[in-house]
Amino acid sequence: MSTPQSKWFKTEKYIPYILIAPALGYILFFIGYPLVQAIYLAFFEEGAFTMENIDYLLYSPQSKFVEAFYFTIALTAVIIPIQLSIALGLSMLFNLRFWGKNTALYVVILPLTISDVAAGLIWYSMLSTNGFLNKLLINLGIISEPIYFFGYQFRNMEFLAIVLTEVWRATAIVFVIIFAGLQMISGEYIEAAEVFGASPWQRLRHIIFPMLKPSIQAALIIRTLFAFQIFGVVWTLAGRDIPVLAGEAYYEQVELHHTGVAALYALIIAGISVTLGYIYIKLFKAKYLEV
Repeated sequence: MSTPQSKWFKTEKYIPYILIAPALGYILFFIGYPLVQAIYLAFFEEGAFTMENIDYLLYSPQSKFVEAFYFTIALTAVIIPIQLSIALGLSMLFNLRFWGKNTALYVVILPLTISDVAAGLIWYSMLSTNGFLNKLLINLGIISEPIYFFGYQFRNMEFLAIVLTEVWRATAIVFVIIFAGLQMISGEYIEAAEVFGASPWQRLRHIIFPMLKPSIQAALIIRTLFAFQIFGVVWTLAGRDIPVLAGEAYYEQVELHHTGVAALYALIIAGISVTLGYIYIKLFKAKYLEV
């Protein structure tokens, strides 16, 4: 005869599966199904396997895949280290006590409320030939003619404009994650290090940074995912002068109606993001969490 306690032990082993079921269902429906559908659209046509979309991507004169891949990697490689450095510096600054700290914190986080397209339009108006920056520099006598940021012949300046816009718009994402991680570090560790005569640099290197690794890891993964999906800012400031992977996926689907090619772009973005995420997990694994 089974007792209520024995029935509880029998059902208890199913509780973890019940709790994880909603998350698993979400992943299967919103990630798994679109992924399978993208693979089918990219590599199958009328039920038969085909490499036509890959050939188009690599060899068609209409395709800008090589340029888009180069500029996406270049933007990611330039923007993310800058954002990480600024976020770390701001986190250390806001970890101190000073007058107006809360107001300054709101100002730093404010760009999070602005969409990528709106941010692009703001910086486009600021950096145009009749914009705020050129008028300021001319009035100060620093330049005699306006600086041109936009146009195919000024692609380097367009690249700079995109970097400035993204750093201004999205650094707050990295900052919030790292600052939250910094708040979790107990002050007892810092005080103990001070007692033993550790310098500020030694405290940063041997205590703060190792304990911030999980936060840095999360910030880099999230920001890299967003960086490879960058589209609105680039499209607003440069159009197809500076092609990026997400922008080309949009162009192939909406303008040329090449659904298979757009799906292939999506798979490439997903593959690169997963690979970099795995590298971040291995590179920034906190040793104290392994114990």
